[in-house]
Amino acid sequence: MHSPDEAAAVPLTSPVTNGTFCPQSQRRFVLIAAILASALGFIDGSILAIAMPAIRVDLGASLAEAQWISNAYALTLSALILAGGAAGDRFGLRRAFVAGIALFIASSLACAVAPNPGILIAFRAIQGIGAAIMVPGSLAIIAKAYPKNERGRAIGIWAAASALTTALGPVLGGLVLSAFGDGIWRAIFAINLPLGLISIYLLVTKIPADAPVQKRNIDLGGAALATLAFGALAYGLTSMSAKGEGHMSGPSIATGMVLLIAFIVFERRQREPMIDLSLFRIRAFVGANVATFFLYFALSANLFYLPMLLIAAWGLSTAEVGFIFLPLSACIALLSGLVGQLSDRIGPRFPIACGSLIVAIAFAGLALLTHAGIRNFWTGAFPLMALMGLGMALVVSPLSTAIMTAVEDKDTGAASGINNAVSRIGGLIAVAAMGSLAAWVYANALDGNATPGVPGFGEPAPAGLAPALDAARLAASDAAFSAVASVTALLCLLSAVITWMTVSGQALPWSRRAADPRG
Repeated sequence: MHSPDEAAAVPLTSPVTNGTFCPQSQRRFVLIAAILASALGFIDGSILAIAMPAIRVDLGASLAEAQWISNAYALTLSALILAGGAAGDRFGLRRAFVAGIALFIASSLACAVAPNPGILIAFRAIQGIGAAIMVPGSLAIIAKAYPKNERGRAIGIWAAASALTTALGPVLGGLVLSAFGDGIWRAIFAINLPLGLISIYLLVTKIPADAPVQKRNIDLGGAALATLAFGALAYGLTSMSAKGEGHMSGPSIATGMVLLIAFIVFERRQREPMIDLSLFRIRAFVGANVATFFLYFALSANLFYLPMLLIAAWGLSTAEVGFIFLPLSACIALLSGLVGQLSDRIGPRFPIACGSLIVAIAFAGLALLTHAGIRNFWTGAFPLMALMGLGMALVVSPLSTAIMTAVEDKDTGAASGINNAVSRIGGLIAVAAMGSLAAWVYANALDGNATPGVPGFGEPAPAGLAPALDAARLAASDAAFSAVASVTALLCLLSAVITWMTVSGQALPWSRRAADPRG
């Protein structure tokens, strides 16, 4: 075993062995650090949806502020993730990875002590900047540290551990919130400190520094334009549900569209653009990304607003609601390998289209369930979320295959980065747009019962609310979420259609046998 001093003495300009920068005895530290860093983002993102009703009660946050507590992070992460990946190439993966983790945990501590929604939103945006550097670094440093013949196994371990933390995070977080009350939500952010410090310690003391692969420029101008464009779009969509800010919706959306056009023009003129726009000339690449946008829009909207409905309206405990994330993670962890093999044999078109259709059925079921006022969690909502998990398990691996096979080998890194950003932008727009839809339907469903004593959508009922008003609030909450689920079901159906029309695929095995006259 090499000591830390020996590791630090490894030359930075030449590979150590098998084309990697890291000696074999120290690669396990790379894997542990990457798993811990990934856990930061996965745990933080999944538990936040469960904790949102508690945060709203504790800080007095409105629906629009709740949307921005989620979207401030999603905005900077989605707009800067490609630039964050380039930082690893320019400055070295270890150095950039450590910087991203450090910024993430520092802003997490600031979130943990935020006294009001505005401060929390601001530090969530900074947290997203750290994540934009940290998220692409976690997988990239594994790929650079392990030789090709060991890389698949290492990435498999990383993926399995990531799925485990994603699955258990909301369950454990829900149990903690139920046991200790609303104020314990701050611990969700504080837990990032020990995990992040352990990861940084391993990276700095146990792992040698890697040499930058290229002195490429970081497209800060493009990153700034993307942030402003998607920020203006998200603000415009969110302001539809914000009291007193509805007049800003149209101008903000128009500004966002103008800035988006400016971003495209700017990128076309860059020598080293953040996004290679020429890839969008490829029909299959465009189709796979449109399907990604629709699917992750639908997934993000339901996973953000369903906990609000279940906790604030139906009155379920956070311990129960934490289990809604479990089927998604479990299905992806258990089935992705088999689905990936199927995709290799018959092409990605059938698994993606079939999975999208299953997700559409699950969300349509949620829409019908809530429209009918059937408030059964374990026999209603939970089985439908399990069906959704099955559908997403059919989609996740083949979507990556579709993206990678649509482009030349030299463009797979850029294509993967674009697809990652598209999925996150889909989530950003979903939380903004569907919140406004939910608020509008909620207000219309209340009709004449909209009195100062009735809380907004996703807010728990105050003590002593009259039974008639409480019943109206429950019915309005169901109607609001039913509208969200209906729209997202339609988008998943469109994803299936677009995939079938654009993504490559082969004849199914049973179809070939049926067509073969020899049987």
